[in-house]
Amino acid sequence: MNTKKALLSLLTVSALAIGLAGCQKEGPAERAGKQIDNATETAGEKIQEAGQDIQRAADDAKKD
Repeated sequence: MNTKKALLSLLTVSALAIGLAGCQKEGPAERAGKQIDNATETAGEKIQEAGQDIQRAADDAKKD
């Protein structure tokens, strides 16, 4: 009976270790998601910069 419990425990720990190791690898979907996040962030920054440029141009036009 002790041998069965020890073997079952060993198999359980091994399965958990393999499962956790598999979670550490970055797959293609995760890489694509990161690229989308980066692209979205960059686009947001560019839009914000454009908005600031427009605001500056409007402020300059008011001065004239």
